[in-house]
Amino acid sequence: MITWGRFLLGSVLLLAGCGTAGDGPATTAGDPSTAAVGCASRVETGSLPDWADEGFHGDTRMPHVFGARGEIVAVLFGHPLALVRPDASSNKILWVARPATTSPAPDASTTLKITATLDGTDTRVSHEVAGGPGPSIIDLPRAGCWHLDLRWAGRTDTVDLVYAERKP
Repeated sequence: MITWGRFLLGSVLLLAGCGTAGDGPATTAGDPSTAAVGCASRVETGSLPDWADEGFHGDTRMPHVFGARGEIVAVLFGHPLALVRPDASSNKILWVARPATTSPAPDASTTLKITATLDGTDTRVSHEVAGGPGPSIIDLPRAGCWHLDLRWAGRTDTVDLVYAERKP
């Protein structure tokens, strides 16, 4: 006999394994009825790690989000990220990759390729940062939690970022 708790746990594990893969079109319409998985990354406000503070002087406390694998950090100059920014600022993100421990394959693209998927939907948007991790303006079409799949120089990581409807 299966207990109610085991049934729920099995259902949750089954749903957690579901997802999409591959590169989609630049933007795809979403299905709002898709189950949400939530925003896992939290915005840190302390100092940047030593490996990410090159070029900064003095106090390096600023909003940032670590990649799930620890390979990259998103420094949020446009915090909070928002669809509408009445102060005319931008959603500027400085992507800083942890120094690589091995050389990338000679054919690996240095371009940072970002595939952003809106949580709970199949809405997908693609961005590229030429030359690899660095400064970018990342505007997304809807408010909510966005799961960003990041690929550069043979490396990968993921970051979740929340975009508000408007900047407070």
